[in-house]
This record gives sequence, C-alpha cells and structure tokens, in this order.
Amino acid sequence: MKIIIALLVFSVIILFHELGHFLLAKRNNIAVTEFSLGMGPRLLSTEKGGTRYSLKLFPIGGSCMMVGEDDDDNTEGSFNNASVWARISVVAAGPIFNFILAFVFAMIITSVVGYDPAKVLQVTEGSPAAEAGLREGDVITEFQGRHISIGRDLDSYMNLHGLQDEEISLTYKRDGKKYDITYTADSEKRYMLGFYYMTEGEPQITQVMIGSPMAEAGVMPGDIIREINGVAVADAKELQEYLSGHPLDGSEVTLGMERDGKVETIVATPQMTKTVDSGFVYNIYREKTNFSGVMKYSAVEVRYWISSTIESLMMLVKGQFSMNDLAGPVGIINVIGDSYEEAKEEGAVMVWMQMLYWAILLSANLGVMNLLPIPALDGGRLVFLLIEAVRKKRLNPNVEGMIHFAGFMLLMLLMVFVMFNDFRRL
Repeated sequence: MKIIIALLVFSVIILFHELGHFLLAKRNNIAVTEFSLGMGPRLLSTEKGGTRYSLKLFPIGGSCMMVGEDDDDNTEGSFNNASVWARISVVAAGPIFNFILAFVFAMIITSVVGYDPAKVLQVTEGSPAAEAGLREGDVITEFQGRHISIGRDLDSYMNLHGLQDEEISLTYKRDGKKYDITYTADSEKRYMLGFYYMTEGEPQITQVMIGSPMAEAGVMPGDIIREINGVAVADAKELQEYLSGHPLDGSEVTLGMERDGKVETIVATPQMTKTVDSGFVYNIYREKTNFSGVMKYSAVEVRYWISSTIESLMMLVKGQFSMNDLAGPVGIINVIGDSYEEAKEEGAVMVWMQMLYWAILLSANLGVMNLLPIPALDGGRLVFLLIEAVRKKRLNPNVEGMIHFAGFMLLMLLMVFVMFNDFRRL
C-alpha cells in the first residue's frame, strides 16, 4: 500500500508539470502528438483532437510530445514555428506549474494544521542571550544575517551550518516592535556523535548533523536507539542518564538502532567538536492562523523548500555533500512509504497532511531542478531560447540537439548511479 501511495504522489507532481507544458502549447497553437503519464510501453491510450493521451507501464516520469520539439520541423503548428517568447512560455510552464501545485498543497496544510512561527520557547537563565534581552515569546525574524520567517528556517540553518561562531546577532519581534541584539554565546569543545533525539518517550532520532559520525554510520531521522554499548535503552530518560554517566571520550560507541521494526548494530566514533550554545530554544511546531496568514505562510512554505533545494545544490557543488548522499526515485518512494506507515497511527488526517507535505517538497524540488541550466532539462532549453531572443536568430538546431542529447545521456547515467545508491541503502 505504501508503495502505491508514494507512486500516486509522484504521478500527481509529474502530471501537473507536464500539464503546464501541454496547456501553454495548446494556448500557442502548437500541436501536441502525445500527452502521457509514465514511461515505457502504453497500458491505456486514447486519441482526441489530434493528441494521444497515454498511461504507460513504468509510473515514473511523463511527457508532453510536441511537433518539432526535437527536430527541425518548421511546419505550421510545430514547436519551431511558434515565436521565441511562445516557446519560452511553453518550456517555463512545467516548473512554474510545479510551484503553483506546491502553493495549493501548502494552502491545504496551512489551513488545517497552521504554520510554525520562529517563536522563542525558552531562554536559559543567566545566559548571554537572556542578558542581551531575549525573552520567552519573542519571535525571531533574522538570525546571523539570514531572514527568518518560520521555525524551520532556523532549523535549516542549524542543520546545514550549525553554530560555528560565538558572536550571535539576531532580530526579534515583541509586541509589534523589532529589536536587534548581539551577544557572545557560551561555547565548549567536547566529543559528539552529531544527533538529536526526542526528550520524552522513545529515544527517536529527530536530526542527524551533516558529516557527523552518526550520518556516516547511516543513521537517519526516525531511527530509534534501543541499545548503547550493550546497555538496553527503554526510553529517552534512560538514554540521557547513560550519556550523563558515561560522557563521550573519543572511544567507539556501539548502538542498536531500530528501523522498520528491525534492530541493527552500528559503530560510530565520536568527534571532537566545538559546540556553541545559543542560549534559547525555538519552536518547530505548528499553530493555526487566519486567512491572510494562510496565504502568506503558504507562500513562505514554498519559498522555504525552493531555497532549501538551492542551498543543498550549492553545498553539493562545494563538496559539503557527496554524490553518495543523493537519493533517487526508489529511495524517495521508500522514505515516503515509511512516512505513510508512521502517520497511519495518528489517523487519516495526518496521513493526508504527511503526503501533501511530501508533495510540496518534491514539487518545489522538481521545479528548481528543471530550471537548472543543464542540457535536456527545461532550464537548458530556456538558455538556448533566451540566447535566440537576444540574437534574434536561432542557433543551429543540429548543434542544439546534440548538446541536449549529451545532457540527456549524462542525466541517465546519474539516474542509474542514484538508483544504485538507493538499492544499496535498502
């Protein structure tokens, strides 16, 4: 069942992307030969108005095939015969429709469960943050020069960058007024495994720091610690007591980690890390809002996932992520399936919210990825079309076609690589 749910999420996202291309092509009188969901042999097919509508065997991918899109056909109704701005609108429509879909789904989620304000829940008494004037209930709007709209903006910063500098500057809002503060946070060097866990109930992993010993050992959010160095752990309190009584000192730590009901043993070696204590705890939970808030924070939700995707790509280019960290369709389907199984215990509403949440993430991600200036992707085609718009003359179609073909082959090799990674992780 969970695989079917995950495939449905994928299908809706891809179908809407291709629908963008399709509607703009029809709007600009470009003939569409086939509009399909899936890849491979046709399972179902019907023809109407000169367009064949198909459902294909493999439920990953889709296409909107237009006359002249990949050749030099310049006849009336072909892609090439349309004006350059008409072609730009057709190509750009796919990613734009993904952003529209993400916004619609974000509106549903924000209407039902609200948004997560970056509200201060607790300030450590006597800490530099408290002395600087920060108080419980303040809403953070800027942190270390980065604009903060929701709690996850802070969460994303902490996960991807962490606190490396003791000098902390932030802006907070209180009673409608904004205040800027700067303070020197407390810091210390100690051995760490690089993870956070639930402080109540089962010791479930909530975050794993990038490049940490736990990340290298394959630990993921959602895993549950059942044993540490041969000592059984029943709940978060027992784990906390063990760690308090046995501080990490650089020696190997053996952990029994539960995932999908199975417990596996891993070994991780703590690293000496400088930790900076911000002095406050912030909110990551959602609260309801009014209609204008729904509109505002739905846009913020989409912006969050777009910026997170871009930042992750930049970190990949800089080498802060490796190619082995990439996940393909198989890995994503597996994670969505696991998410579905967990949400099932909390009722149908939470299942729908969780699936919509994944749909927003993937739809925004697909929109960004397709706008990258890579041959064979929409972004690569847009680069050629924009050059044509400036030059008032089209580039050699054969050269453009060869570049797109080379880009397509490289993308297929990347797809094979990430799918291999997916199966290796499974």
